[in-house]
Amino acid sequence: MNKILNYILIFFLFALLSCDYKPILGDKNYNFSINVNSTNGNQKINSIIINNFKNLKSGSKEYYVTLSSEKEKNIISKDSKGDPSIFELIIKIYYNFEKDGKIIIENNVSRKTTYNNISDKFELDSYEKSIINNLSTNISDIIIFSISEINE
Repeated sequence: MNKILNYILIFFLFALLSCDYKPILGDKNYNFSINVNSTNGNQKINSIIINNFKNLKSGSKEYYVTLSSEKEKNIISKDSKGDPSIFELIIKIYYNFEKDGKIIIENNVSRKTTYNNISDKFELDSYEKSIINNLSTNISDIIIFSISEINE
């Protein structure tokens, strides 16, 4: 009985060691570069996305992207005084990729989050900037991943 248990243990050990887990966006060695044709909309969001594209300047293939961004801030809930208590921030990006003058991807990405109001307006403003930065970085990763699927 002990011998069978040892064989089962060795089998599971080999099975677990042979698994090759890789995060999808963990390997950032892409074989392409993205150049920006034009941007439209919110310049802060566009600059965050463009800065993430600049990290890809190591590929043999070149793609050209046109970006258009929108930022929406809505009041979701108000307190008894009528002051806003919960906000919703929506960032929408419309983009298209071109290669050799032909559009190969035309898509849009939208991300939203809700957050509570903060009485200190300076702290609220810096918190909103942090949210915009995080959502824009997330969107740029999605855009890079969409072109990497075609590039493979």
